[in-house]
Amino acid sequence: MGSIHFFSEGIKYTVVKPRKTASWIKAVIKKEKSLLSEINYIFCSDTYLLSLNQQFLNHNTLTDIITFTNSTQNGVLAADIYISVERVKENADKLGVLFEDEIHRVMIHGVLHLLGFKDKKPAEKALMRKKEEACLSLRK
Repeated sequence: MGSIHFFSEGIKYTVVKPRKTASWIKAVIKKEKSLLSEINYIFCSDTYLLSLNQQFLNHNTLTDIITFTNSTQNGVLAADIYISVERVKENADKLGVLFEDEIHRVMIHGVLHLLGFKDKKPAEKALMRKKEEACLSLRK
């Protein structure tokens, strides 16, 4: 199976239990019957992610995640996933959940997008949330 890497850009952030987290993400990908080439998670600030959002998606809004696929084959996941740690912290506080749970939800959200799940329409959003919860329950 491929690899998962964790980086930070312009901030200090380290994934808690990176091997365990990578194993969990790989298990989700396997359960969804896809193959992993390489996923790079890049943890950054709101400012950094906003600049990507403006530059590549022409959106002038804050977001917690942007996923760029690098895959050239169907069913093979290769991507760069950018996550704003600031946004995740704020969302965790608003939702009254642990930061680690929210960061994992956002991380798997990016993977679910790579697997073809959408979240623009209400029904898609509901299915995405259900899949996120199912994936989070697989953590050990």
